[in-house]
Amino acid sequence: MKRALFAAFGLACVACMLVLASTANAAATSVTPTEHRRGEEQTFLTYPEWFLVHSPAEYAAYVREHTPSDFPFWGHIGQLWRSYGAVTRATHEYPFNLGYHVMICVIAASTTVEYALRSAYETVIGRLSELTVVHGLTEEDRYGARVAQDYVDFIRVLPWYEYDFGARLRGLWRDTSLIGPDPLRKWERKYALTTEYGIKAAYGWLIKKATKAGYDAPLPVTAVIVDRLPANIQAQLPDVKVLLEVPGGRALVTLPRYEAFKPHAVALAKGGASFREIAGNAADARILVTALTPAEWTPAFAGTRVLFEDPILTRPGHKRVALVLPVGELAPVLNGLSGMRGVEIEHIYDY
Repeated sequence: MKRALFAAFGLACVACMLVLASTANAAATSVTPTEHRRGEEQTFLTYPEWFLVHSPAEYAAYVREHTPSDFPFWGHIGQLWRSYGAVTRATHEYPFNLGYHVMICVIAASTTVEYALRSAYETVIGRLSELTVVHGLTEEDRYGARVAQDYVDFIRVLPWYEYDFGARLRGLWRDTSLIGPDPLRKWERKYALTTEYGIKAAYGWLIKKATKAGYDAPLPVTAVIVDRLPANIQAQLPDVKVLLEVPGGRALVTLPRYEAFKPHAVALAKGGASFREIAGNAADARILVTALTPAEWTPAFAGTRVLFEDPILTRPGHKRVALVLPVGELAPVLNGLSGMRGVEIEHIYDY
């Protein structure tokens, strides 16, 4: 019996050593620098952050032609929390990323409070002021719509708390008249936008201080290994930086991170490159991509599964589809999506 136990223990030790050795060997064969490696779970956990870009983008598009009173704030709250549940379930097999979950809960909770308050205000006060309108959108409505789009353009590249709400508040009072058509609506909008910009300026300042104290500044690039570099790609995309050319035609390059990663990855895929590693995650690792599609669209890519789908609440007949696929299949999926009519690649979640 003792011999059997010792034998079993010995086999278990050997198995553990083999697993550790294979893991160490895999790490040793990767040429991605350590500082450029990010956990595979982050492709999922970055989605709630990016929903807080997608949602304001939908809002900005909506208020170009409509007043905010009918915007589905509560529907977006539901989509935010449901997506967080979906990505949390998708990461159960990874080590728990406490810092990321804390950050998501903070931004999701604050967005829930903001959207709930805005919904209540617009449903009551906003709609009452709309009853007095004779001449259509006021200049304050149009100013708010311009700021909403400017804000979205900004947060696609930089954190929201860096946005200068104070300057937009000053611009509101400088660039819109005190007297004009539909005065009740004008002044109600001035009050609403003054309150919104003032609160966000103060809250953004606090979040900026807390973030810089608790988190290191993230790298602005993503390291990628491709099997080949398309001809003249650096002339086409000067932000592609070659760090190392690997024997066999492979190359380690950096691409701009966040929003700019998508057009760079699409261009590489269109040029015939395949992705072998992204942020240190190998070809068999998973990566998340979202696409905006017609409601009846169904994906048919090998090795790809749908994590969740959500309707675009202000665009009936359209939906957001979150696709999970291997890194090694990213190029053919991007090429396939790019060639489909009515389908838009929304974002690639580059860890």
